[in-house]
Amino acid sequence: MTGAQQSRWVAAAMRVTALLFLWVFSWGHVMAEIDSANMTALQKHVSFFDRNMDGIITPSETIEGVIAIGCDVAFAKDFAAKVHAGLGPKTSPVDVPLPHLSIYIENIYRGMHGSDTGALDAKGRFVPSKFEEIFSKHAKTRLDALTFFEVKEMILANRDLDDPQSWDAPINEWGLIYYLASDKNGYLSKDSVRGIVGVPKKDICIWVNTDGVVVKFRCMVGPTRI
Repeated sequence: MTGAQQSRWVAAAMRVTALLFLWVFSWGHVMAEIDSANMTALQKHVSFFDRNMDGIITPSETIEGVIAIGCDVAFAKDFAAKVHAGLGPKTSPVDVPLPHLSIYIENIYRGMHGSDTGALDAKGRFVPSKFEEIFSKHAKTRLDALTFFEVKEMILANRDLDDPQSWDAPINEWGLIYYLASDKNGYLSKDSVRGIVGVPKKDICIWVNTDGVVVKFRCMVGPTRI
């Protein structure tokens, strides 16, 4: 990947949900009820950012989590602001005080978008066959990894022509994943984007995009491991 291409992907990742938002913190939330034993794949993955494990992800917790996976503070604040602007209102119960900025893990499925790989179903449950299709359909240079151009091809192939509003999210998400997890040769390996819960590994911290793809990092700070 050229420097210009990487810069464009990083810029896309910085937008994340393409929502303009003035940074504010949520000062209060109601207690969430979450059944940890029966969490969906998506719930388990986003719980990496739930630093106090109360079922609610505040903007400050997202900042801490993003820093934990190796990003700088400025990026973490920008990322958290935009993610919470998009997902906070969608996942917050109706009786939560304004502003609706905290993300409620119980309702995270409400934040799912179209034009994705289908690796998660509408409720956030892992679909192994769809995850395998990411590589069986698009990994052409190496069967166990994606190049920059193969990731781009996959994103374009998954676009729902009837839902253009969903086109930006995969670009932002996969752009960030590629930037963080591709190796020095430009390959995004299957092992590095191994999805979801059904293949437990010890001492691996998890971070997930809303398409359900997990990127593995060295454990730093945080309670959630697989």
